[in-house]
Amino acid sequence: MNSLVTAVVIDDHPFFRDGVVRGLSQSGRIRVVGEAGNGRDGIALIGRELPAVAVVDYQMPDIDGLGVVHAITRDALPTRVLLLSAVTDGPIVYRALESGAAGYIGKDSSRDQIVQAVVDVAAGRAVLPAELTASVVDEIRLRRDTDAPVLSDREREVLLGFAAGKSIPQLATELYLSPTTVKTHAQRLYEKLGVSDRAAAVAVGMRHRLME
Repeated sequence: MNSLVTAVVIDDHPFFRDGVVRGLSQSGRIRVVGEAGNGRDGIALIGRELPAVAVVDYQMPDIDGLGVVHAITRDALPTRVLLLSAVTDGPIVYRALESGAAGYIGKDSSRDQIVQAVVDVAAGRAVLPAELTASVVDEIRLRRDTDAPVLSDREREVLLGFAAGKSIPQLATELYLSPTTVKTHAQRLYEKLGVSDRAAAVAVGMRHRLME
């Protein structure tokens, strides 16, 4: 008999999180080894348990799903991330996959679909439902044509803040983040834009129309 796939569930909505945990556990194919209600606790949980798959809500306060993906990549952890989201717009799905997520499915997916997605991700397969494929292909074509860097939502917010002349502490207060977290997003922004300061970031952002 094949061993069960280990997984953790990270979602800030308790009712939805409980449902996913229950559905995965009752499938007979997955062993849920932990759950968390926010990205920060989720990252710590993943570091402790090292599950095969982390089922993560895309939209969470403070550290969102992409932040979890970045942390796993930064720490070279073996866990693969399946993002669950109510938002299935092409640019967002593209950004998630480009950032390193192993899969992306809608929160309206059935229990069987989520279970299968977790199993597929654990097996090293990429997961993208057919209904999302067309929008992602369109986004790939758009990115190819514009050659614009792909920013996370937080990175774009930081860029907009810089363009408005806001400081790191001001952005931290406005975005309900710690100054250290804002600095991390700013550093990733600089790396993606190939710059070393905020003025250059704003200039490149304007050139690529990233603030529209």
